Amino acid sequence: MKRWSIAVLVLVVLVAVVYGVAVIRRGFSAADQPSGLERVMARAVRNIGIPRRARDEKNPLTADPEVLAEAKERFGERCANCHGNNGNGESNIGKNLYPKAPDLRLPPTQHLTDGEIHYIIKNGVRLTGMPAWGNPHIEQDDTDAWKLVLLVRSIAGLTPEEKSQQIAVVKSEHYVGSRTCQKCHERVYEHWKRTPMANVVRDPREHPEAIIPDLATNSVSKKFRREDIAFVYGSVWKQRYFTKIGDDYFPEPAQWDVTNHIWKPYFVAKGSDWWEPFYPPDNMKRPTGPTCDGCHSVDYNIQTKKVAEWNVGCEKCHGPGSEHVEHATRGNILNPARMDYVAANDTCVQCHSQGRPPTNPMEANYYDWPVGYHVGQNLRDYWQLEDHQLGEQSFTHFADGTAHKNRMQGNDFVESVMYRRGVTCFDCHDVHGTENYAQLRKPVDKICLDCHQPGSRNGPRTATLEEHTHHKAGSTGSPCVACHMPKIEVTIPGVFVSAHTFGFITPAMTDKYKIPNPCTSCHTDKTTAWATEALRQWPERSPWRMH
Repeated sequence: MKRWSIAVLVLVVLVAVVYGVAVIRRGFSAADQPSGLERVMARAVRNIGIPRRARDEKNPLTADPEVLAEAKERFGERCANCHGNNGNGESNIGKNLYPKAPDLRLPPTQHLTDGEIHYIIKNGVRLTGMPAWGNPHIEQDDTDAWKLVLLVRSIAGLTPEEKSQQIAVVKSEHYVGSRTCQKCHERVYEHWKRTPMANVVRDPREHPEAIIPDLATNSVSKKFRREDIAFVYGSVWKQRYFTKIGDDYFPEPAQWDVTNHIWKPYFVAKGSDWWEPFYPPDNMKRPTGPTCDGCHSVDYNIQTKKVAEWNVGCEKCHGPGSEHVEHATRGNILNPARMDYVAANDTCVQCHSQGRPPTNPMEANYYDWPVGYHVGQNLRDYWQLEDHQLGEQSFTHFADGTAHKNRMQGNDFVESVMYRRGVTCFDCHDVHGTENYAQLRKPVDKICLDCHQPGSRNGPRTATLEEHTHHKAGSTGSPCVACHMPKIEVTIPGVFVSAHTFGFITPAMTDKYKIPNPCTSCHTDKTTAWATEALRQWPERSPWRMH
């Protein structure tokens, strides 16, 4: 026995020496990937170091929507810099740590107990980049750590079996309507039903309050009466009215400008959309089925002209819910939050973009929405984003490629650095509903600071926001969106919504490409020359980015 013990000890020492020599020869660069042996040893040591009492602790919190929303905020503030917004570890910092920040969605993390995850969050992991958030020198409520445990559980990746289930859901299940979802998701449903998404299409016979203006004051077109209106579209920026003829809906020739409280004509003029040449110049010969209804409903059928549900219902983003209603599992419902960033964003891009189907016409009509696409499929098989030639201004784009037409957030966003870094629409917006403008998760002057605190790696690279913006806190020019998301895209003539490229448009670009810039759009009494000279006085701004 003694000889065997000595032999084993010698073998262990030899392995350690060989491994040590290999490490020394390889160097100590944190850019290297840890070897398999290192990963196994590190996890084993970490797990052994978690006391049994802590390992067996149960989470005292329940994963309701409000708690998860708070957890997501904490994750953004404390964890996303290393673990990425979705927990995949693909952040600039996370990829350059040694060991790398783990993908929290995968089994090595998800197989830990709640108590183990809580202990790691609270105490950190020695000799890694994982800090201890339960600082004993600062009085803290342990609730935050347990909320983060719920967040980690909520982002768990799907198993192969669950992925197979989801493919079956897309192919064979049927739609049941948003009200069916209310039974189990009452809080989310109550928030959602007050959103513009849930009320984009309303029947005035069921919702007489839907019609905002006095129809008798319409002086820009022929009169139409309340009883002529089958559907009302919109309530935030504009409101349009549709009459029913046969089994089709057609737009009335006037629309209400909600912002300015005035009537304006409604007619898609020559050269203002790609499909315009294929339809007669008469609103009553331009049915909304091909041009509008696919995005304002769930499962619009181009043969029957029927829908599973009007408005952007739950199943528009989560797929058909029949099996989920019968026995709810993660695998028999779709969730964009568990998709890769392309598929997740395509859930929104399907309607928040200008483009055209790859095949047109269909059923003798030209469609302006991705016919046949359902969430979970490849949008690119059903939709082509509107092309653009740099240097030319078109009916959809400014010369630099920024959109200027209505409903082009997707066209902008897919060109942005944010998109390329894996950010999703719902990192900023909560389609289920919030009290903030545009259903933002936080107020517009705070949402960007989750990732872009002063002095952070993501910028701005100044000590304070005021040093970066050169505007007083609380002023019109202080929020990030004032300069990086200027309202230059038309939703109705004279009313504009924010660009989503997140780039800063310089005054020089206005001179070169005739694209509005945020400086003179706000300081309307000033010239681009004044704005350019003002920027030259900003010491932290590179002179090479003035043009």
